[in-house]
Amino acid sequence: MSALDEQEASNPITIEPTSTVEVARPSGIAATFTRNSILSVGRVFATAALALVLPSYLTHKLSVMTYAAWVLILQVSAYVGYLEFGIQTGVSKYVAEYDARGDEAGSSMRASAGLALMLVAGAFGVVLTLILAWQVPAIFREMPASLDRDVRLSIIFVGISLSFGLICSVFSSIFLGLQRYAVPMMLSFVNRVLYTAVVLAAVALHQSLAVMGALVAAVNVATGLMQFEAWRRWARSVRLQLSGLDPAVVKRMIAYCFSLAIWTAGMLCVSGLDITIVGRYDFAQTAFYSIAVLPTNFMGAIVGAALSPLMPTASALSVHRSPAEMGGILSRVMRYASILLLASGLPLLVCGYWVLRAWVGPAYATSTVGYLRILVLANILRNTCVSFGSVPTATESQKIAIGGVIAEAVVNVSCSICLARHIGAIGVAYGTLLGSVVSVATHFTLNMHYTKAKFAISRVRLFLSALVRPGLIAIPSIVLAPYWWSSSAPSFSPQVWLLWTLVTMLLVWLVGLNGQERVAIAKFTGLHS
Repeated sequence: MSALDEQEASNPITIEPTSTVEVARPSGIAATFTRNSILSVGRVFATAALALVLPSYLTHKLSVMTYAAWVLILQVSAYVGYLEFGIQTGVSKYVAEYDARGDEAGSSMRASAGLALMLVAGAFGVVLTLILAWQVPAIFREMPASLDRDVRLSIIFVGISLSFGLICSVFSSIFLGLQRYAVPMMLSFVNRVLYTAVVLAAVALHQSLAVMGALVAAVNVATGLMQFEAWRRWARSVRLQLSGLDPAVVKRMIAYCFSLAIWTAGMLCVSGLDITIVGRYDFAQTAFYSIAVLPTNFMGAIVGAALSPLMPTASALSVHRSPAEMGGILSRVMRYASILLLASGLPLLVCGYWVLRAWVGPAYATSTVGYLRILVLANILRNTCVSFGSVPTATESQKIAIGGVIAEAVVNVSCSICLARHIGAIGVAYGTLLGSVVSVATHFTLNMHYTKAKFAISRVRLFLSALVRPGLIAIPSIVLAPYWWSSSAPSFSPQVWLLWTLVTMLLVWLVGLNGQERVAIAKFTGLHS
């Protein structure tokens, strides 16, 4: 786990050179965005393969209580990552924008401002880590006292290493702004390989949780140093220096990141507190709930990875495109996000029990599948609007877009705590679902009304094209719901499984995509001359 792990226009997306801005993009912005998306998604699938290995191994080698404690160590330590307050996004946005203008000095000044702010965030991360480690017994009262010492030490090791990683993440943000995704994606993959290796080795050698935490910390520090070395070798054109910073640039970076900081706090409430809430109110279910969270995080990671190049790309596009064209781009990207979410989420809904059984065994599958289904529904809903967050952020309209995040955060946390106190861990899952409904409703009824000056598209048209149209893909799964919504194996015959698969795939092809997109995919795969 590292700080790295924390980012319907019918015409092709390109930027034409103008008399004042020379943009040298031989393959076009669309090709760059597509290439970066493929790299990003490829990295997610590669790291997901590694991520699947660990829970399967750890749930068989560690007791339920010890595994729950390890999950909480990672969860609590990860709170340091939320202290980046949108600085990484700010650096990549401004580097992309000034690189598109050919202003090397402007890129360097803004990246340097980001480094200065991240040094402050890293210092806060160390302080937060020490406070959380100190308060472990008070936060997790149901956790066995014999685990307190190891949990505290692990949180200190991992949290401080993530604070160091926050500072080093500026180097990767520069590569993202330059739209050179291969470097940070490769470093992220290396981090996951090393992380998996050291944890597997520690458990195989029967080491304590404290040793596991120390080894993970060493991996995080090594990854941070590799980010620095990559910048030094391949991105020194964007210079970093703390002396001579323009106060106006720093002030603008702070102003830009302030709204993102609120957004980050909202995301903490939405996706960063659920396991901690379960650990406090229903510790015995922590291990099972954490297993349910992993596949749903994978869903979000797929969409996030596919759309992560959108922010710097949209920053460059916004210089040249009209509001109508930007609205068309938003509509198309939201539709793609919905298709990806359904394609990855429906198999988890329908086949979730079998997936869990093959992954972590029948005992975990029976206790986890109920959480999994509710969380999958919640993540499909909330992530349909993830692109609406990326595009306004690229055009400095994020102050408007955070309304949905705040509304979701308030509903999510308040409902999760209230329900957890009465019905346990399942209440946290229902709180997440309720928050997702509120998020989508707020985006469409409020936020999109105030962004139409930059994204000129009808909300009705956007709702129909980006949500309703892809939603038809779920019809076969809805029809079969009485047969798979249970804590045991779905009662399907092989013929029904095959029919469900074929009809769902056919709907993705015929309903989710338009004719032009089907032809483009067919040409790309060689099925169409």
